[in-house]
Amino acid sequence: MQSGSQSASSVVRECLARIERDNPKINALTQVFAREALSRAAEIDDAIVRGVPVGPLAGVPIAVKENICTTLGQTTCASRMLANYASPFDATVVERLHAAGAIIIAKANMDEFAMGSSTEHSLFGPTRNPHDLLRVPGGSSGGSAAAVASGLVPVALGSDTGGSIRQPASHCGVVGLKPTYGRVSRWGLVAYASSLDQIGPLARTVEDAALVTRVIAGHDPRDSTSSHALASDLAITPFDGPWSVCVPREGRGEGLSPGVAAAMDEAIARCRAAGATIIDVDLPHAGHAIAAYYLIATAEASSNLARFDGIRYGHRASANGDGPPITDLDMLYRLSRSQGLGREVQKRIMLGTYALSSGYYDAYYQTALKVRRLIKQDYDRALAAGRTAAGGAASGHAVVLMPASPGPAFAIGSKTSDPLAMYLEDVFTVGVNLAGLPAITVPIDTERAGTAALPIGVQIIAGALDERTMLRAADRIASPCPTAAR
Repeated sequence: MQSGSQSASSVVRECLARIERDNPKINALTQVFAREALSRAAEIDDAIVRGVPVGPLAGVPIAVKENICTTLGQTTCASRMLANYASPFDATVVERLHAAGAIIIAKANMDEFAMGSSTEHSLFGPTRNPHDLLRVPGGSSGGSAAAVASGLVPVALGSDTGGSIRQPASHCGVVGLKPTYGRVSRWGLVAYASSLDQIGPLARTVEDAALVTRVIAGHDPRDSTSSHALASDLAITPFDGPWSVCVPREGRGEGLSPGVAAAMDEAIARCRAAGATIIDVDLPHAGHAIAAYYLIATAEASSNLARFDGIRYGHRASANGDGPPITDLDMLYRLSRSQGLGREVQKRIMLGTYALSSGYYDAYYQTALKVRRLIKQDYDRALAAGRTAAGGAASGHAVVLMPASPGPAFAIGSKTSDPLAMYLEDVFTVGVNLAGLPAITVPIDTERAGTAALPIGVQIIAGALDERTMLRAADRIASPCPTAAR
């Protein structure tokens, strides 16, 4: 577009045509801002013609997950509780996309309040995997992943609390990047679990994901957890020293589908061919990550979602209609939250409230925090061993290679009645959030399921604020994104 070979307006019109044709089948996008996007594109085209400097994302259409605040449309979190909420401000990431010239063209479907691994728990109905419409796209950023995989948009923003960018990226065959906790501002992200949430991009190439991350990263004084680390180092460059890949034994055991096991083997072979030293490591506390995560995340959700009570925010039960008459404040709270929040969200709030209650706080929540520290130490030790194997702590570079999910995308409805099976979808991703580390999922291969070729990705994990090493490794092993059948 900056060279003049394409206009922003023509790109937006192409996206809108694909959305009109394909989104009804996939249900990836919930709100489309056609008029506003075309108006913004015309402004960018005019600036390019006049020689006015434009940003690095000038004219690029981007979809934004439903839990990221935008002044365009509503910010619903895919919940009846916020069905009519219009944000009076843009999230920091949206402000930075605008400043870089990007065009917010749509909002993307998600699991309600980001609580899910399949994008089936949504006010707008389930999103379908564009590679097989009978299967899930993963979650909770399934709408963002499916939109990129099907070509509705070139880039989308998601949020990742326990794998919600990386797992759907694997299921849909795209690149999904979760930055270090604090690398990207959370201001304007509707909180699920504040110590775990992080915003990141889904894209078709590692290079595009890196570019978008450079745009949205950087310190924000409105977010007290925001890092002061510079975003300028988020570039893909050749390794300036030896590097190693740490392969946890816990990621190669039983429970992997044949396709995921083969993808891990292929990824290891590609790393070795690119000059990496491969070492086996242990993450001794990895088996406790799911339990720790679902205590910490639900406890924080119980606190964060307390504001959605029908008085301060959100759906308010009415005395009119088919329900019982509202006789007191307690009944108003109960009815408003029962009507406004879905079953999965209610369940997690109740779990978190129980874990924080008198007599159980120490036994559950405090113990989970201690396990969280042990998991962080496991990753630190593994990466330190990798740097040593690669030539010493001062010069070596190291990453951890893990599956992104135990298997490919599963059938819609096949796990909704089995919460444990659904939670185990994130068995390889939640530890990264507990440790606050950066990770990226890249496509590697596909696994046949009937007539469909289902994408398989692996995730690459690096030390805190070491996205540069992670991006270098990812760029060397990623396969092109598979084309989704329309």
